[in-house]
This record gives sequence, structure tokens and C-alpha cells, in this order.
Amino acid sequence: MNTVVETLAPPRTRVENWMRSFQDWLCYRLELADGSSVRFTETPWEHAGGGGGRTRVLLQGEVLEKGGVAFSAVWGGLTEQAAHALLLPDRRYFATGVSVVQHPRSPMVPISHMNVRYFEAGNGEAWFGGGLDLTPIYVDEAQARWFHEQIRAVCQRHNPDYYPRFKQWADEYFYLPHRKETRGIGGIFFDRLTVGQDGSFEELFAFVQDVGEVYGRTYGTIMRQNRDLPYTGREKQWQQVRRSRYAEFNLAIDRGTRFGLETGGRTESILMSLPPQAEWHYDYRVEPGSAEEATQQWLRQGVEWAAVSDVAA
Repeated sequence: MNTVVETLAPPRTRVENWMRSFQDWLCYRLELADGSSVRFTETPWEHAGGGGGRTRVLLQGEVLEKGGVAFSAVWGGLTEQAAHALLLPDRRYFATGVSVVQHPRSPMVPISHMNVRYFEAGNGEAWFGGGLDLTPIYVDEAQARWFHEQIRAVCQRHNPDYYPRFKQWADEYFYLPHRKETRGIGGIFFDRLTVGQDGSFEELFAFVQDVGEVYGRTYGTIMRQNRDLPYTGREKQWQQVRRSRYAEFNLAIDRGTRFGLETGGRTESILMSLPPQAEWHYDYRVEPGSAEEATQQWLRQGVEWAAVSDVAA
């Protein structure tokens, strides 16, 4: 689209158009990193209130056992419960976003998640949200630090307060209180960055676009670095256990899952984030001194991954 025409378009149209193109770009990047002939397949769907989306899933690739990249742009009326939860006096809304979860075949390649979204309320209030995080089955300290350094660099270009603020938010959000552990090594999480209050539309939109770009770039790199690392049956079983923790978070805690179900979204698209397989073992304990125990010790809040040094407790 012509840049001038795009700039003059309403904000919701500009964001929706970018979300669509971002889904295309990210699927292409992930297919390249996967390196197989398998491609994302698309399922279009319609929302009862208005709008809809297109869910893309890659199954049984070379690296990705199940990868999902879902776009949606929906509108209508929130339920009274949802409007109350969002502190909105008007139940009308428009929402668009891209949600991403990748479940690799190898336990040496981390699970990844990314989400960028835009919401307009009927009273005119508008905000952005999103984030990205990494869930390694086995924590590679150097790789975890590199991942956070890339995110911090992006945040620094927009606001020096973003990384420490949103990193702490991710630590608090991606946390399983019933397990007393984080879902992984975190990343950033932000919600309700309100247009006019937290920055102009252009400023906040540019930040969200950069969040999407850094995800595609960093995760593609990690896929390539880790894809050929060897592993055993023991490591595969630990992957299944860690996947079960991932499923617990998405089903019991994740706000996006609840919002999608409460607003009548497509169930298959909402639950796309769940792993293809997972295992729950009664009273599972890691072996003292094992690589599994070393990873579990990193699953805590407050690790300063982008700092010069930090030692696992």
C-alpha cells in the first residue's frame, strides 16, 4: 500500500493491515528456519460478532513438531463479565493481533511464544499489548543472556524504562504459583499501553512492530543453532514434563486464552498454543545434580539475564 495512503488510514486499519503482513513474514521466516518441505496450512474463520481470522499451523516439520501463527481481527460486544474485567463502561470493542507458539521436536530447541495485539474500546480508549518469552527444556545460560540482550536493545531504542519494567512484568506473569516456578526464562510482557497516556499511536505502534521483528530474528537464530544437537530418551521425557507445565499455564492462567474463549473465538485457534504431546507424572522429582535440576534452578523470578553476571542459586 502507498505509504501516504497507509498513514492517512484509521489506526485500527493500519494495525490490522500490519498484523496480516506480519503473519505472512513470520511464517516465511519460520519455514526457512525449519528447513523442511512442510509449510504452514491455513484455516480461515469468522467471528460471530464481526471479523475473523486465519490460523496457520505447521505440523511435523524438521525442527517444529507443532508451530502456530494465528492472526485475528474481530469486533462486536463484550460480555458483561469481560467488560467488567477490562474496566470498560462500553461493551463495544475492536481487537486485532497475532499470537505465536512454537513446539519443537527436539528437547534442545526451546518452546517459544510471542503475542502482539491492539484493542479499541467503544468509548474511544485504545491500547497495545504483547510480549515474547522463551521456555528452554534445558537452559543454555549464554543463549538465554543473548536472547534477553536482543530484547533489551529493542526496548532501549524506544524507552529506557521498557526493558526493566516489562521484564519484571514477564517474570510475574509467566509464573506458575502452584508449582512455584516460572514457565521458562521469561522475556518481556506488557499490557494496556494506552494511546495518549503512554505515548502517541505512532510511538507505541513502532514499538510493537519491533517486538515482532526481534522475535522472528532471535527465535529463527536459536532454531538454527540448536536443531542438530544430540539428545536421548531421558531428555525427551524431560521435554514432555516441561510441556505439561506449559499446558498448565495456558489453561489455568493465561489471560489471552480466557479472553478468546469468553468472546466466542474459534476454540481450535485459541488452544493452538497447547503442545502436541505432554506427560504428567505423579510426584515427579528431578535427580539431584542432574542437568534437569540445573534447569529447574533457573526457573525463578528476578534473574537478571541481561546483566553482567548472575549465578543460579
